[in-house]
Amino acid sequence: MTKSDRNALIAIPIVVVIGALVALAGSQGGASVGGLPVYALCVALAFVIQWVVFVPAYLLQTDQFYDLTGTLTYTTVTIVAVLLTPDTDARSVLLLVMVVVWTLRLGSYLFRRVRKAGKDSRFDAIKPSFPRFLNAWTLQGLWVSLTLAAALAAITTTEHVGLGTVTAIGLLVWVLGFGIEAPADAQKSRFRADPANKGRFISTGLWAKSRHPNYFGEIVIWTGALVVAIPVLRGWDWIALASPVFVALLLTKLSGIPMLEAKADSKWGGQPDYEQYKARTPILVPRP
Repeated sequence: MTKSDRNALIAIPIVVVIGALVALAGSQGGASVGGLPVYALCVALAFVIQWVVFVPAYLLQTDQFYDLTGTLTYTTVTIVAVLLTPDTDARSVLLLVMVVVWTLRLGSYLFRRVRKAGKDSRFDAIKPSFPRFLNAWTLQGLWVSLTLAAALAAITTTEHVGLGTVTAIGLLVWVLGFGIEAPADAQKSRFRADPANKGRFISTGLWAKSRHPNYFGEIVIWTGALVVAIPVLRGWDWIALASPVFVALLLTKLSGIPMLEAKADSKWGGQPDYEQYKARTPILVPRP
């Protein structure tokens, strides 16, 4: 067993414990079914779905369903939260719609992308390793749980507050984020589909305003969801703050921007047009 395998075996229980702590915090003051907190059941479901799909994914040595499983888990968990929580209100329905619209759009986009590519190169080195591949799926369970923290807290809470100005502001923020992320992904897909652009980097449309506009939109989307949830957050429900913070950290410090920037630098670094593009284009927040 390699050092990476051993590290993965150590990481898996740590990730599960973090998920359990999130479930414990988010369950305080929330609805229960059969004596079990709905919030905790939803977090557990997020992990279980990943582990179930991991089995055929490992046996078939495929990563084609990783992103699709992650995005569909968002929809499944949110629907379960709404169905299991008594007396769901308009805020819960609004958050459900926000999550479903986002997941259907992003999930279909990611699935088409990986099907066209045939694989996801991020998993080339870890698919043959049982513990490392399992760790990737376990981390996705935590990713879903932390990202959904605000929505789950608001849906499962026993507090009910009418929709008002704060909710309207949150919805507008969400629409802004969606209006950036979806077009950015579409622009990149069209760019890549054009044979004339083979081997080139995109620097048009929203990508002329930011090197990663889709990631900026993603962060804004979950910030909007948090703002919608704020009126009903109480006590430990403020674990919901983890939602946009986690998304921002994940995309800017871990698996998002750092990996893509390194890949782009290795491919186009030193080219005058690419270096000029980097110099004039913000890495994340679009330039007006």
